[in-house]
Amino acid sequence: MKFQPLTITMFAASVASRKVSAFVASTGARTFTRAFGGSPVMFAKEGQAEVILVGCGAPNRGMGWYHAVQMLEDKCPSASLDYIVEPWFLGGGADSPAGQDFKTWQQDTESKYGTKFTSSLDDLPPPSAPRLALISGRTADNPRLLSESIAHGAKCIYLEKPGAPTVAELEQMKKEADDAGVEVLMGYNKNVCKYVRKTREFAATIPNSHVTFVSNNAYENTPESLGECFERNAEGMLKNMAIHELALLVSFYDVSVDNIAEVIADKDFSSMQTLKGPSGKEFTDFDKIKFTIKTKNGKEVSVQADRCGGTDSYATVTDAKGEEVFRYYMPDEEDKKHVATLQARYPTAMPYFFTQDPDYITVKERVAKHTVDGKPAEGVATIGIAVETLKVAEYLTPILREQLK
Repeated sequence: MKFQPLTITMFAASVASRKVSAFVASTGARTFTRAFGGSPVMFAKEGQAEVILVGCGAPNRGMGWYHAVQMLEDKCPSASLDYIVEPWFLGGGADSPAGQDFKTWQQDTESKYGTKFTSSLDDLPPPSAPRLALISGRTADNPRLLSESIAHGAKCIYLEKPGAPTVAELEQMKKEADDAGVEVLMGYNKNVCKYVRKTREFAATIPNSHVTFVSNNAYENTPESLGECFERNAEGMLKNMAIHELALLVSFYDVSVDNIAEVIADKDFSSMQTLKGPSGKEFTDFDKIKFTIKTKNGKEVSVQADRCGGTDSYATVTDAKGEEVFRYYMPDEEDKKHVATLQARYPTAMPYFFTQDPDYITVKERVAKHTVDGKPAEGVATIGIAVETLKVAEYLTPILREQLK
């Protein structure tokens, strides 16, 4: 079958290429079609992982949704998003306002890209290419979703932070994956961020330097907005928003529960509130927190996180006198134009998607490529790092709450 040349836009070309790949193999010897619910399905091309997105969430709000957008737009060359598994919006939440928004996006996505949607991993056919399960559901569901992904042929799993609600559950997940010979890599995108790399490189040139990692979100500073945030992220700030910074500490600063000598909260900056979520239940969490960790082997590093601090993350370096000598933002000036373009394209989406957009792409591409060729996914955190990070989060939370009383 031959296709006549067409004059099309870049976006249309991306769509067309994905649709063509559903019928024609790159080698000409393999047919990239199969049945799903009685209809043909697009298929990963040679050199691509067959990606199953497990837990998409609401359009413009869910992290899974933004992962989907990036893969559908071919930002990750080694990833082919073939299936989206969304239990809530294709189940009990289908008739909610958010469920209706999801249905509209689903129909548009199926029409443009051929991606298939289902409510359960049980509906999937066996893998026909190296299968990567990208799990981005509710944290409480992750242990079950990981088990189901392994049972349905995942070769590798990309697990969104923090991985599980508790250390015990995450350790069991690690054991299950290890026993099955399935590698689990984590969505700790800040491990590969430009601002983290540049900050660490600069700090290494300053004797007795001190690094502070700063993370901001752009929630409205109202009981309603923060209450919704507290309920949706009920695992708490240290297991959610600030878990990326804790992963940096575990990865690069020898921080572990066994190696922590002292934890000091900045009481002037920090704040903890008890607020009602949309369900009417009360949730207690930090809306902002700053603390310093000193390790037993002499290292010292600080973290600052603010739910209402804006859209930028950054890191600072201070010298031995405590004077700031370096600050690097995410996004930097080079990346701000890209952020503005994305904001114009998705005006109602969560702002932090855009500031971290290049890093989300980097991690997914490295994991997808690793799924296909088996080569190490450089800089990507393993589930072992995630276990230690979650241990640190569980250790710090009661200590910091007590200091802020």
